[in-house]
Amino acid sequence: MAARCVMVLGTSSGAGKSWLTTALCRWYSDQGLKVAPFKAQNMSNNARVVPVAGAGGAGGSGFAAWGEIGSAQYFQALAARAAPEVRMNPLLLKPEADTRSQVVLMGQVSAELSALPWRGRSARVWPQIAAALDALRAENDVVVIEGAGSPAEINLHASDVVNMRVARHAQARCLLVADIDRGGAFAHLYGTWALLSHEEQALIHGFVLNKFRGDPALLAPAPEMLRERTGVPVVATVPMQWGHGLPEEDGVFDDAAQGRAGAGGALHTTVAVVAYPRISNLDEFQPLKSVPGVRLLWARAPADVAGADWIVLPGSKSTAADLAWLRAQGLDAAIAAHAARGGRVLGVCGGLQMLGEALIDTHGVDGNAPGLGLLPLVTAFAAEKTVRHTRNTFGALHGGWQALSGTVVAGYEIHHGQTAQHPAMAAAGDLAHEVVPGLAWQNARGNVLGLYLHGLFEDGNALHALFGAAAPTLETVFDRLSAGVDSWFAPGVLASLVSMPNHAPALDR
Repeated sequence: MAARCVMVLGTSSGAGKSWLTTALCRWYSDQGLKVAPFKAQNMSNNARVVPVAGAGGAGGSGFAAWGEIGSAQYFQALAARAAPEVRMNPLLLKPEADTRSQVVLMGQVSAELSALPWRGRSARVWPQIAAALDALRAENDVVVIEGAGSPAEINLHASDVVNMRVARHAQARCLLVADIDRGGAFAHLYGTWALLSHEEQALIHGFVLNKFRGDPALLAPAPEMLRERTGVPVVATVPMQWGHGLPEEDGVFDDAAQGRAGAGGALHTTVAVVAYPRISNLDEFQPLKSVPGVRLLWARAPADVAGADWIVLPGSKSTAADLAWLRAQGLDAAIAAHAARGGRVLGVCGGLQMLGEALIDTHGVDGNAPGLGLLPLVTAFAAEKTVRHTRNTFGALHGGWQALSGTVVAGYEIHHGQTAQHPAMAAAGDLAHEVVPGLAWQNARGNVLGLYLHGLFEDGNALHALFGAAAPTLETVFDRLSAGVDSWFAPGVLASLVSMPNHAPALDR
């Protein structure tokens, strides 16, 4: 029997689809069901490395054994107690500019699809999306599906491959989520429902009000009035979740928390992460929000890094363009001055490439550019992308990063190009100290470190070495979310969504 499907739709981006899908994955798993997440199409530069089914598995060493999916589906799989893999997010769009994205289909970059116009891709990708969903349904009891943006974008309905087309294909029982903190939630819910076809309206089994602050009793009589107009009940009112512990799916920065040290305690380290326009894999910094005494800042101007103990240059989906943006903001001079004073600088992936002397692009992958000159390295971009898990031991470090010496860390790589010592600078005696072969280097002074490894702060060994502390585990986060939805949803609603054949009504409507 095919898995029963529960789908989380939103009235807008940022309504809370991703974290609610994660919570439902853990809740249904807690009921003893075999669960898998699914999102047909994700647009995000937050990606994780996972095995490609049938390509050698996690132990394979070949390039084709690994692929990319959106980080949200990676975490949802862990919440479901399932092994993350590419079928859970068959289509990933990684924005490289306002009008251009790299297309990743079933984990692998497709140059052909990347060159097609947006609407021209639908017919090409739908068969593989449908096949991936059908395969997951055949292997699981429940598939929890996440939509994208809003299902009522009528200009995109004809080319839809992620919202109601998926819902109809799976005959999913859908929950529609609205962010009530923004205002207008009842209008958002009604308007979204009203723009759907009658067939699609029948798939909406409950409305969810998310990010509510106050007494839920004050909402009356609006939920009942909405039900009278639509036949759909409000099945949950979710209180505002400050610091729920999951990275934000769309890279929404928590600027409201800029001045607070994570998890309390006396402030001892301020970490400023440069937030350039094409920042990628920013979710790997989420654990820093929970380390006692650490304050995490998102820096967009020189004033934002003033007084920081660390400046971090994160990954980038467009390294040369983000480097140009960084210079335009005057952040290059601020970073150089910070390093000259002995302040710690960390570059991750694209950030590592920026720290070197030059970016060389003979394949038209990213662009040529002079680097920041803080490490005597040069990066040559390659047409083939490196995508793999990695586990390494840091060699002997010195200076500000000495605490990492001998630390075993696990993470992942997603990058175009390779980085190496600048030959002319080596001849002049300016050598980078290679602390992990081919992956990590530091300067002679020891305060600037660059590495290709993503996930440093998600590794408990690294957190303990750097801060003598630990962040809450993902298991703790997942269990807390599961307990939350168990209390926020009306009794019996979640069970009813999977207790009958998909064509039967889940609730008394």
